[in-house]
Amino acid sequence: MTDTHRFSRTLWAPALLGMLLGAGLAPARAQEPELSAALNESVFMVSKKAIIGSTELETTLYKPDGPGPFPVVVINHGKAMGDPRFQSRYRPAIAARYFLQRGYMVLVPMRQGFSKSSGNYIGGGCNVESNGRVQAEDVKAVLDYALAQPEADKTRILVMGQSHGGWTTLAFGTLNYPGVRGLVNFAGGLRQESCAGWQANLARAAGTYAAETQLPSLWFYGDNDSYFSPSTWQDMAARYNSGGEKARVVAFGTFSSDSHSMFGSTKGQGIWQPEVTRFLESIGLPSQPAPAFARFAPAGKKTEAPPKTDFAAITEEPALPFLSASGKAGYKVFLSKEVPRAFAVGPTGGWGWAEGGDDPVRRALDSCNRHASGKCKLYAVDNDVVWTQP
Repeated sequence: MTDTHRFSRTLWAPALLGMLLGAGLAPARAQEPELSAALNESVFMVSKKAIIGSTELETTLYKPDGPGPFPVVVINHGKAMGDPRFQSRYRPAIAARYFLQRGYMVLVPMRQGFSKSSGNYIGGGCNVESNGRVQAEDVKAVLDYALAQPEADKTRILVMGQSHGGWTTLAFGTLNYPGVRGLVNFAGGLRQESCAGWQANLARAAGTYAAETQLPSLWFYGDNDSYFSPSTWQDMAARYNSGGEKARVVAFGTFSSDSHSMFGSTKGQGIWQPEVTRFLESIGLPSQPAPAFARFAPAGKKTEAPPKTDFAAITEEPALPFLSASGKAGYKVFLSKEVPRAFAVGPTGGWGWAEGGDDPVRRALDSCNRHASGKCKLYAVDNDVVWTQP
């Protein structure tokens, strides 16, 4: 959850910021936003031992009230465009709140080379199978550390992830880690357009993972996924299930402008939460909110976003109203963030954006209005432009 605002007197020279962004670089990270006391959020580093030295893995924890032991869910992050080091710490507040209501301890590890984790991202070239296995080793290191703590229940574990994190989750399944009951994959995979036959590579690797996995899994894919076409994920699922029905696929059709973002979107809760609830029950994990954790229920009604308009494509920066070069540079940064997210503009050049958390729409407006006398309007929400000309 990050809130950012800028106006004409930005501390960054617009020309310099434009050069940095155009070169695929990003400015120094903004000050880390405050931890969410409402979700008992904390951050710590986990050392992953290697033959020579160790890697420090930045890990977010959301913990229920009380001493535990609590069942554990691991949520694995995706991979944004650009240098992974400039990717923000993943804070899946919507999912964290869902699991906290059910008494789970929620772990969110940043893998090697991402955010403040040390080391370098290991891509593995076009070997997408190897890529997933390397990522899974980081998840294992964090889970090993967490399960050594008395608050964690070593016998009741769920592992899930979105996009590259979903692929990491499927690779992690091959470890058949003790205590893990199931896997949840949201639009998992890795799009490698520079690799010949990358879709077939994904399907073959999925089949290889399945041959080594004993765990049941639940998959979510949509028809208008900007990363993976229906034929791609259908082939992956067919290969995965060729040796037996290990994965149940929820094909939820078209979602907003891009079904790849369903998991992080507020509107996506109605799709994935009932299915995950049923899956948890089927594998013997807590599936219903518990009275002891009622305070983690969503607080109040969320700010409604306007409907999508045909004003412009979300990546069409010249269409942005009122903004100077520095504001448009800020919009580029906004586009690199994961959903949920919102961007607001004001008639005097003020702007603001927010990502993550329970109500990024309201926070983006508040951030913008601090410099625009309360006259800001939403320009974009998640992957949709919602702007209408006054």
